Amino acid sequence: MLIRRERADDAAAIAAVHRSAFGPQCANGDDDRNEVAELTGEPADQGAADPPEVDLVTRLRSDSGWIPTLSMVAVEYDTVIGHVCLTRAGVGPFPVLALGPIGVLVEHQGNGVGAAMMHAALGAADALDEPLIGLLGSLDYYPQFGFVPAARLSITPDEPTWISHFQVRPLAAYDSQITGEFQYAEPFYDL
Repeated sequence: MLIRRERADDAAAIAAVHRSAFGPQCANGDDDRNEVAELTGEPADQGAADPPEVDLVTRLRSDSGWIPTLSMVAVEYDTVIGHVCLTRAGVGPFPVLALGPIGVLVEHQGNGVGAAMMHAALGAADALDEPLIGLLGSLDYYPQFGFVPAARLSITPDEPTWISHFQVRPLAAYDSQITGEFQYAEPFYDL
């Protein structure tokens, strides 16, 4: 498996990854989508429609928060099997990053692809001297990558219902003055 930057010709394969990862067939115990859906008010079962992550990635690509160098794919035998992206976010006046979506084709889940992409994304952000990454996600999965409840660092999501699952990962350039309300790139609010 290779993890590399997204290329323009990867768009359809990335959409297929998120369709697989977040579609209705993905109802296993490792998927925290239903838990997060309850928090955001989003319907958990999307039926035949594309899950919102497919449109989110498309809309993020045309948003000012898009950072092309931080959109990565996992490739196995010339096939895109996973995708993760980091986009510009903010905590008060401080620029930070938001992680997500991250997805792996269902048939490749549980084989370390997601973990490898997480490590690649964290390493890339750290190398770019980014101070912090925020995400809304599973309290069982993300702490293994150094994510902690955001409230511990005096950071709160701008959507109060997200507070229980909102986490941050401080990086080497983190400064304890980064406190306040976390704001995602605009497309996250149109889900």
